[in-house]
Amino acid sequence: MQLDRILQSQGFGSRKECRGLVRHGFVRVNGEEMDDPFVELDPAGLEFEVDGELWSYREVAYVMLHKPAGYEVSHKPVHHPSVFALLPAPLRARGVQAVGRLDEDTTGLLILTEDGQLIHQLSSPKRAIPKIYTVTLKHPATPELVSALLAGVELHDEPEPVVAAGCEIIGECLLRLTITGGKYHQVKRMIGAAGNRVEALHRGEIGRLALPADLAPGEWRWLSEADLSALRCDAA
Repeated sequence: MQLDRILQSQGFGSRKECRGLVRHGFVRVNGEEMDDPFVELDPAGLEFEVDGELWSYREVAYVMLHKPAGYEVSHKPVHHPSVFALLPAPLRARGVQAVGRLDEDTTGLLILTEDGQLIHQLSSPKRAIPKIYTVTLKHPATPELVSALLAGVELHDEPEPVVAAGCEIIGECLLRLTITGGKYHQVKRMIGAAGNRVEALHRGEIGRLALPADLAPGEWRWLSEADLSALRCDAA
């Protein structure tokens, strides 16, 4: 594949813009400054630098982000900054989309990709992919609260009770709650219907994929093959 096409596919601009990057000395491959935008390269496993930043060729972009509070999961935010502003420009240019949404004040694991099939698989209610949250409550957690969530609570505009897939008390005002749906404000509404209130909400896991302890709020990283295997296994 020609170098300008490789750069274009990775979100560095139009082919004309990518040719300009090469001709002005902004692109290196294997430490060597490139001057020919039409040179043929094997993109598989290719590492290259653009303006001093190292990149690896990714045929499809799959990333995880530790969403901090105060960001909207939207390309067109209304009241707060977009979570996509936390990504580098080339990833934004590739048009990655979030798998589901987290509320502005909710933190934790967010998957972003341009793979529409994976987005559909992970988002489909029929797949029942578990999402695990740490819920900070206003009032102390009780066995009665847990029982109510596991038995199912009535939510406005929902024809049937909404049931938690798992729930356990992990602190005086802390719950570990597992849901398989993705309804609007689902956790907050479930907790409210059970007689308590959510003070803070953090998603730590999607399926078999957990948010790494060393990924700080606002940081992102590429998903590894093991990460993707864990997600695809649950979505199969």
